Amino acid sequence: IRGAISIPLPELRRKLRLLPKDQNIVAYCRGPYCVLAVEAVEFLRSKGYTARRLSDSVNDWRANGLPVD
Repeated sequence: IRGAISIPLPELRRKLRLLPKDQNIVAYCRGPYCVLAVEAVEFLRSKGYTARRLSDSVNDWRANGLPVD
């Protein structure tokens, strides 16, 4: 996804400082049943971030003609 910072869930705690607290954070993963994004959102919210999960997968994003790098 264009402009996204890819941080796998196991690395999120270590790379948290890369994310701006004054912006909405959108977590995404392989698809609607992937729980990794849900876990990321829960963690980010516990640290004071405004976060939500992208309901579609990255592949759905691409298939809809939305920008990717």
